Amino acid sequence: MDQSLINQYRALDDGSSNAWHVVAVVPQEEYRLQVRFNDCTEGVVDLSRLIFSNNAGVFAMLTDFRRFSEVTIEYGAVTWPGGLDLGPDAMYDEISAYGEWRL
Repeated sequence: MDQSLINQYRALDDGSSNAWHVVAVVPQEEYRLQVRFNDCTEGVVDLSRLIFSNNAGVFAMLTDFRRFSEVTIEYGAVTWPGGLDLGPDAMYDEISAYGEWRL
């Protein structure tokens, strides 16, 4: 992960020692996120299929890439304005095993 991008999207350190806490997130093209966890595990979250599916639900609001790019981190979880978030524990499990989490 590019250090300059990490610095732009670094989370506030909440002092957690949980490996599955996200400490950096960078939005990428094609509705993907590059993430880094507290234990330095890194990987990609691919939201493209979910966001554009008929079952997108609240995630449909992320079809606007500008809104998708407003991603941030709160308390170790990837979040967007409006309270939308992704479970960091499930994300960590998939990325640890496969390097990528496709939703």
